[in-house]
Amino acid sequence: MPHVLIVDDERDLAELIDFNLRAAGFSTRVAPTGESALSAAREQRTDVVLLDVMLPDMSGVDVCRQLRATANTRDVLIVMLTAKGEESDRVRGFEVGADDYVTKPFSVRELVLRLKAILRRSAPARDESAPVKLGPLTLDTSAHRFYVDGKEVPLTALEFRLLEYLMTRVGRVQSREQLLEEVWGLSSNLETRTIDTHVMRLRDKLGPARAYLETVRGVGYRIVEPGMAC
Repeated sequence: MPHVLIVDDERDLAELIDFNLRAAGFSTRVAPTGESALSAAREQRTDVVLLDVMLPDMSGVDVCRQLRATANTRDVLIVMLTAKGEESDRVRGFEVGADDYVTKPFSVRELVLRLKAILRRSAPARDESAPVKLGPLTLDTSAHRFYVDGKEVPLTALEFRLLEYLMTRVGRVQSREQLLEEVWGLSSNLETRTIDTHVMRLRDKLGPARAYLETVRGVGYRIVEPGMAC
């Protein structure tokens, strides 16, 4: 039973979401503030944090940033809720590690379906596809795990999708526009540094293989074969 932490100070909305998620088979917990959300996430293993951007004590963006910076919550799926529909607001959430975005007002039924979809995307695949290997890097797509020199390195759902996209296209430059559309599902016309931010974090997690992830100035990024890294 997936566990969802609902973080929203609008009591009526939080109770409506809570009721419908429980009816759909989720276990839930409600937190009305950022601090109570962080405490709840530390106390109980959570699969998804449904996080409102506007909270009474701190920004949902700051809550997202702290969840990503803490060892036992860095891998939790985070879906941001906001009343703002501008794409730039979605980007801000992605830049601090959000996995998906829902704008208010929304259909609760649609929200339930969205949460089920993001859980399916992040779950280990059922096929027996062989892990993608490159030098010391091993990306096990069936188990949704990543290893460097045989040691598992935790990735967020977005980092995993980004690395998988690049590692299955070794040597081929992927433009920022391609990555925005294919990995983030955002408009390719958007001016944003979210990709650069995620690439920087991902490169740090590659450790001794960080040079494999190259920046092609003015174009985009690529993963190169061992021995070809600059």
